[in-house]
Amino acid sequence: MTLQQEIVGNAMQMAVVNLSPGQTVYCEAGKFLFKTTNVTMETRLGGSPGGGQQQSGGGSGGGGMGGMLRQAMGTAMQVGQRALAGESLAFQYFTSQGGEGTVGFAGVLPGEMRALELDGTRAWFAEKDAFVAAESTVQFGIAFQGGRTGMSGGEGFVLEKFTGHGTVIIAGAGNFIDLNPADFGGRIEVDTGCLVAFEEGVQYGVQRIGGLNRQGLMNAVFGGEGLSLATLEGNGRVILQSLTIESLANALKKAQGGDKQGPTGGMFSTHAG
Repeated sequence: MTLQQEIVGNAMQMAVVNLSPGQTVYCEAGKFLFKTTNVTMETRLGGSPGGGQQQSGGGSGGGGMGGMLRQAMGTAMQVGQRALAGESLAFQYFTSQGGEGTVGFAGVLPGEMRALELDGTRAWFAEKDAFVAAESTVQFGIAFQGGRTGMSGGEGFVLEKFTGHGTVIIAGAGNFIDLNPADFGGRIEVDTGCLVAFEEGVQYGVQRIGGLNRQGLMNAVFGGEGLSLATLEGNGRVILQSLTIESLANALKKAQGGDKQGPTGGMFSTHAG
């Protein structure tokens, strides 16, 4: 069943979800806004959001102490992955009881939201903190991509992964633009902080800007991009955002008279936090 939802608002959008009797939606802790009284709320640590028992390795021997131990180990691994990724350790589950119910969710930055429909054939990947909510048939996971270059890029090494069937709602900063690398010769290069989400089938990587020469250093020091760009290749949907968290943080610091970026920016900029 497709999640009945409506995204409302302009600069600070929110998602209003209408649940059928017995239908469940889950969100990351901190994204919940409001609910009707007939919607129950349960907070769970770790677990398999949207996946139920599907990620426990299969098989029919799920009972007894062995099943409990496998479940505990699976939960511990998921909590460890989320902790390593810097994600919230808990999810909140909302289920409508005795009739239809309504729940509201929002992101944490001024910007847009988007509802993605998964049909089971392609996964979606999203930047850390993009996830807002999903119906219970969508599985949430953590993917590590980019290797050593991803770590040096500072963005995109840790990604959220969504599989299964149903609706998942994501959020980003500023305005969204949808692109397909296939429409631009098969490859696009973007600021590492501008990427919101992309479909499976698009290859993601991080590359250095130029070499350790005069122009490469000029790009890094004065260009405001640091030493790396994200690369996206293949055929599939890509969602970019017009505002990066770093640029927003620097703008706020500058407005408060605490700008430490200086005239050079780029690799010498001071990150907030």
